[in-house]
Amino acid sequence: MSLSVVILAAGKGTRMRSSLPKVLHPIADRPMVNHVIDSARQLNAQNIYVVYGFGGDVLKEQIKGDDLTFVEQVEQLGTGHAVDMASPFIKGDEDVLVLYGDVPLTKVSTLERLLAVKPDNGMGLLTVHLAEPTGYGRIVRDENNTVVGIIEQKDATSEQLTINECNTGILLVNGGDLKRWLSQLSNDNAQGEYYLTDIIAAAHSEGKIITTANPDTEIEVEGANNRVQLANLERAFQLRKAQELMIEGATLRDPARIDIRGELSIGAEVVIDINCIFEGNVELSHGVKIGANCILKNCIIGENSEIKANTIIEDAIIADMCSVGPFARIRPGTRMQRDSHVGNFVEMKKTTLGQGAKAGHLSYLGDSEIGNKVNIGAGTITCNYDGVNKAKTVIGDGAFIGSNSALVAPVTIGKMATIGAGSVIAKCVGDEELAVARGKQRNVSNWQRPIKK
Repeated sequence: MSLSVVILAAGKGTRMRSSLPKVLHPIADRPMVNHVIDSARQLNAQNIYVVYGFGGDVLKEQIKGDDLTFVEQVEQLGTGHAVDMASPFIKGDEDVLVLYGDVPLTKVSTLERLLAVKPDNGMGLLTVHLAEPTGYGRIVRDENNTVVGIIEQKDATSEQLTINECNTGILLVNGGDLKRWLSQLSNDNAQGEYYLTDIIAAAHSEGKIITTANPDTEIEVEGANNRVQLANLERAFQLRKAQELMIEGATLRDPARIDIRGELSIGAEVVIDINCIFEGNVELSHGVKIGANCILKNCIIGENSEIKANTIIEDAIIADMCSVGPFARIRPGTRMQRDSHVGNFVEMKKTTLGQGAKAGHLSYLGDSEIGNKVNIGAGTITCNYDGVNKAKTVIGDGAFIGSNSALVAPVTIGKMATIGAGSVIAKCVGDEELAVARGKQRNVSNWQRPIKK
């Protein structure tokens, strides 16, 4: 049977104290609702309906996809009313899964479990057993342990309030049944709302079989109504990612101090120190070591390379056996070849650093092609920008660039050439040539330093 997913995302989120719709607040740098949409896609849903309300234009701008259908809920009259907004699109011969845009951590495996337990002639509910169930709707069962309904906290009797099996709101139901039951909902309750949960009693009254599945942990079904809860979900998400990495073989110095805000893939024997952030798509190959406080975004780190503390790498490729940092910045378009080295306070942008080449400290290398086994002295800069245009610096294999040199692009330094320390090089240097470009030194005797007036 085909599957459609309805995602409820219309809440304003007043307790967030934000102009942003609640479901757009981020977990791992992505809107909460995006995590839910990803789960629906992994279930191979044929249709995904996003029910929106407050901030709809902003939501549709940030949440994109040809497989998404946006359905507006002008008035927020309860969860039953929200799902009913999608009724015109729902087919009678399909299954419909209801998810929530502010519940981002439900595992796909948990949802697959729910899909597996739903009978053909019935309904599947995701329920959770809570030590402290206050605020949740309770699952009501009869003497045969059959689910007969859900009672909301405000409408529950004192006896029902002792029940610790709670409603998560996530359910799976036949489309035709759902449309019929939604049309029969009443708002005669303490909140004056149309509860989606009332369809469970309707299903029971028609003799439908209602089965339940449970998540592995409570955090899977927790939502975020304020920023404290949002932060709790963030840490839970990050700990889950950390545990996945460790199961894959990574050593994390402290699993509580890592942030993965994208996709991180690893080889064997990877070691990651504390307070590292991974954004976009990052690949760490076999034997990579990442020092403390590093930020890596959209990059590939080759085998047995070491990224030392406080280094930033973005949109770059670091080959095998390289070392970078500490306190280095590798900007977009940079490629470090095998066994090359960048030390502290070196910045590179759109630069290729050849095999075995070294830039030990305090240098800026931009728009450059640097050959194999080149030695870049401390304080060297490539002057690649004239205020209007960028120009390229090319340094041949084996060249030696003396400390505190300025290479004014466009310029080519030949193979095995030597640049004397403190030089400003504005003309090309041939292979094996020595270039020295300094002002003539003048020593003044009996020099009187200025004194403060």
